[in-house]
Amino acid sequence: MQEEANNNEMSFEQKIAHAKEILEKLMDPEITLSQSVTYYKEGIKELQEATKLLENAKLEFETYNQDQKEPT
Repeated sequence: MQEEANNNEMSFEQKIAHAKEILEKLMDPEITLSQSVTYYKEGIKELQEATKLLENAKLEFETYNQDQKEPT
């Protein structure tokens, strides 16, 4: 459970770096099919979470920019 909490606190950059590490593991010709499936699922999860963080950041920028355009 603690690992899941830490995973949710990872930054966008950390998630991308972790996905790259997983990709390197997937490229290892010595891993088993089972390990490949596990790494694949983990990598997809990291990329989905990174995408969500990126979308949230984009929304923050858009909201901020919209707020700046509105007259006070």
